[in-house]
Amino acid sequence: MNPLDFSVLWRGDYPALIARGMVTLLELTAASWVLAMALGTLLAFIRMSRSRIARAFVATYVEYHQNVPMLVQIFLWYFGIPTLLPQDWQMWVNRNGGEFIFAFIAIGLAMAAYVSEALRGGIRAVPATQLEAARALGLNFLQSFRLVVLPQAARIALPALVSHTVLLLKNTSLAMAIGVVELTYATREIESQSFRTIEVYLFSTVVYLALTLLIMWGGSRAEARLRLPTR
Repeated sequence: MNPLDFSVLWRGDYPALIARGMVTLLELTAASWVLAMALGTLLAFIRMSRSRIARAFVATYVEYHQNVPMLVQIFLWYFGIPTLLPQDWQMWVNRNGGEFIFAFIAIGLAMAAYVSEALRGGIRAVPATQLEAARALGLNFLQSFRLVVLPQAARIALPALVSHTVLLLKNTSLAMAIGVVELTYATREIESQSFRTIEVYLFSTVVYLALTLLIMWGGSRAEARLRLPTR
């Protein structure tokens, strides 16, 4: 049995491939996270409206994205959506990293469903008197939601939001299926060329574990600082 040899990771072009994979991983995570948080907040706001049609739309959106495998959603965006675009748009997307664009859209839209549900739970935990007091002070509904309800709801939902951020990070590995050169794609390429399976995948395992632990640590620190006072 050959001993473990992690030096294989630093041979030839492998360091550059790993660096590219890690940068793409972080970029894809950041872009998807911003989209998920922005859209998830909007969906949670719509879920508070009195319109049955709007609430039904959000409920349908959430059910779809939570129950359809994310890999299927990525394939739909990468292979299906471009066929609906004008030819000039298709060419522009292909020239400007369409794999990354469609991956971050698919992952961001899917995770927005989870974010909206986490925020909705936080909103429901905020006493209704908070909204009533804000309206009594002269704030309109949108201002009351943005300045009074949402900050409290975000604090309450913070543990769930941290968990969803970890899930988002891990789900970026699915982007390799459409050719996005993130960390999992890079390690698979190195393994297929070097045949050092244990070393290569153990390295990527440690990287993902370190990143998820860092997110969880940052979330716990933020939760401790932002925890609402209790009586």
